[in-house]
Amino acid sequence: MPTLKIKRMEAGNVNCYLLVGGKDAVLVDTGREKYQDKVLGACLDYNVRLIILTHGHVDHVQNAAYLAQWLQAPIAMHEADLDLLPDNCMQPLTAETPVGKAVLALSVKSFREDVIPEFHPSVFLKEGDTLEKWGIPAKVIELPGHTRGSIGLDIAGKHLLVGDALMNMLYPTASLLYNDRVEMLASARKIAGMGERTIWFGHGKPAANRDWVR
Repeated sequence: MPTLKIKRMEAGNVNCYLLVGGKDAVLVDTGREKYQDKVLGACLDYNVRLIILTHGHVDHVQNAAYLAQWLQAPIAMHEADLDLLPDNCMQPLTAETPVGKAVLALSVKSFREDVIPEFHPSVFLKEGDTLEKWGIPAKVIELPGHTRGSIGLDIAGKHLLVGDALMNMLYPTASLLYNDRVEMLASARKIAGMGERTIWFGHGKPAANRDWVR
């Protein structure tokens, strides 16, 4: 299997990732509509075999239909977030910190105003599934809390893509807003317990794994 490369694409304040093995690749998250051509352009150098959504919020999925059509790639996500695709408000969020409350206010406004073009995932991922059939040495981990269907990818035992289960907007932290605080904290502890990894966030630059719950 070719050496894996992780290519981070900044689509505004959201990260999309290409997991590249030779000419084959998997795209993780799709960004907002205004960045669709930037993300598509980065994908065209590879044979994108799968589009994975770490969760169902609009800033991560708005380009899913567009990119799936252009790339002729199936869309994968966790079944527990299907209810968010027609309405991002179906899983209400809470925040406690001042930064979290500011992010929450902007997020709720976006959830109510921004449209997600209709798409239908054909692959449903769960804990322990692997991406080997798509050419990527990664395993799916369930990280509920931010949303019920939040997932991450443990890549080659060295890297961990976490979506919004953790965030690095102003500083690395457990998720600033969440549907279920108890599950969010449990997921943050789960990540910490996985040991030495580079953490790749849905928002912000990568950082080393650490104790996320103090």
